[in-house]
Amino acid sequence: VQLQASGGGLVQAGGSLRLSCAASFRTGSRNTVGWFRQAPGKERDFVAAISWDGSRTNYADSVKDRFTISRDSAEKTVYLQMNSLKPEDTAVYYCAASSISTTLTRRVELYRWWGQGTEVTVSS
Repeated sequence: VQLQASGGGLVQAGGSLRLSCAASFRTGSRNTVGWFRQAPGKERDFVAAISWDGSRTNYADSVKDRFTISRDSAEKTVYLQMNSLKPEDTAVYYCAASSISTTLTRRVELYRWWGQGTEVTVSS
């Protein structure tokens, strides 16, 4: 599985960005896809995850009600719509895929495939 993240950039606080993650899933695969972020000098943190069919989502408390994860199975793309951005959202954002389909895990080590990351900078 290959993942390609895009859509990062520089935005003012209160603004919005939409990240995209294009995946090379085989037809019929049931991969959970997650977004993670890593700020300089910090660990990689869970942001959001979505089930293989898009029916279930899971969010970190820090982004709930501001970020929305979705997926277009036909296009094999997962999106992260980020609204009301704050300076503390500044980080490199990574999309990742897990072969676990029963739970929307937040654990970094359970995601087997990773994209290259896209940088998001929110200015105050």
